[in-house]
Amino acid sequence: MLRRLLSRVYWSLSRWTLAGEPAPDRPSVLIGAPHTSNWDFVLMLAIAWRHEMDVRWLGKKSLFAGWRGPIMRRLGGIPVDRSNPADVVGEVLGRIEAGEVFGLVVTPDGTRGANPHWKSGFYRIAREAGIPVTLGYVDRTTMTTGLGPTFMLTGDVPADMDRIREFYADKAGVRPELRTEPRLRSELPEAPAA
Repeated sequence: MLRRLLSRVYWSLSRWTLAGEPAPDRPSVLIGAPHTSNWDFVLMLAIAWRHEMDVRWLGKKSLFAGWRGPIMRRLGGIPVDRSNPADVVGEVLGRIEAGEVFGLVVTPDGTRGANPHWKSGFYRIAREAGIPVTLGYVDRTTMTTGLGPTFMLTGDVPADMDRIREFYADKAGVRPELRTEPRLRSELPEAPAA
């Protein structure tokens, strides 16, 4: 109740507009992109709370140190040890298999800077857990943010990523200069041998 009230106040005062589709009615991997600013976190919470979604999100381990740890966990955070990313997928799958029901927010473009490609963890989690992806977005050009379509990945990586690229083609993020094109490392051309 308090979260929904806070989100209503936020959306009534914000210069951003909540747009897009309704929240999915089942667990999904919620892609947060383009991830170009710390403001993305505030927008993500405001979207989730307005839609009354129970969300979990992945954050670097250092965010959970000291006094911040209990707050971050209360807000749905799951600490990630970046030196062993494979453990993250296993932990999330374990939570889903144990019966936890939540939307998992993942920012596949990684940190808030232009990167050469997206990380594939969202794809692996969705496929291995048998849950759909929901395309969440932030678009500074229209000052809108919200949720896009929810769909099952097919396992045809290029086709699935083409669908994702098409959706994000006109989404700029808070800081457009830091936007990363939705492309997995496996889709990048091979570097020529030296």
